[in-house]
Amino acid sequence: MRSGVVAQKVGMTRVFTEAGEHVPVTVLRLAQCQVVAHRTKDKNGYVALQLGSGARRANNMSKADRGYFGKQNVEPKRKLAEFRVTEDALIPVGAEITADHFIPGQFVDVCGITIGKGFAGGMKRWNFAGLRASHGVSISHRSIGGTGGRQDPGKTFKNKKMPGHLGVERVTTLNLKVVQTDVERGLILVEGAVPGAKSGWVTVRDAVKKTLPKEVPKPGKFRVTETAEAKPDKGAKTEPEQPRPVSEQAPKAEQAVEKAAAAADQAAKAATQAAKAADQAAKAADKAAAAARSTKKKKEGE
Repeated sequence: MRSGVVAQKVGMTRVFTEAGEHVPVTVLRLAQCQVVAHRTKDKNGYVALQLGSGARRANNMSKADRGYFGKQNVEPKRKLAEFRVTEDALIPVGAEITADHFIPGQFVDVCGITIGKGFAGGMKRWNFAGLRASHGVSISHRSIGGTGGRQDPGKTFKNKKMPGHLGVERVTTLNLKVVQTDVERGLILVEGAVPGAKSGWVTVRDAVKKTLPKEVPKPGKFRVTETAEAKPDKGAKTEPEQPRPVSEQAPKAEQAVEKAAAAADQAAKAATQAAKAADQAAKAADKAAAAARSTKKKKEGE
């Protein structure tokens, strides 16, 4: 079982075939989809790949997240997702999956978050027919009608189809055909519609209900970047690279943020010490004033 990818929905267009027919397609872009971490049976109880896609600014992240990506030696990612794989389909950490991971003609399943439509009535949300549009209905043609509650059971059952919030649900569209791929620009064109709005994140995997073609690359099609691990895992056909010094492994942005944080800590410590010194000086002044007052009183008494 191969890994999927994390892609960003660009929009829809059409592609003309050799016969002159146009095919409506959705364009999906791979925004530097890299392997971030592995999930193993010994440590996690299952085998999977954690993938990340999209650039993320290091100064907008928590220190824990920066440390996580720095430990994996991978640039910070905006979207993370896990894909269950077999042990022979593991891809080394830091490798970037390319668009030719899928081949034209194969079927894929695309999962995304649908567009939010706010509060909707029963006819729009559940395709109810509505009430009569002629006699007998008084300005309630689009209402849902009775909900079945009488003295028995005396309530409306849970999950009853009624007006409510529509959209923003996780939906998987099955058996979409891959029409074309562009490796240089990292684009995957699939036939048909994909759930979600433009610039939304989706996950693409091999179709579960279709036979996987024999021509697909296994464990996948990827390129090993400079930040990839020196030793590949099982099933990864890559050449080993020389490990780099630890000082070069962390991203520049993360190093700059850590330096700024250290400088801020030193400034805070200096301010705390200055405040303590000011408090001590104020206490000494108070003691001197009290001693002066007591001396004055003694002289006046004499």
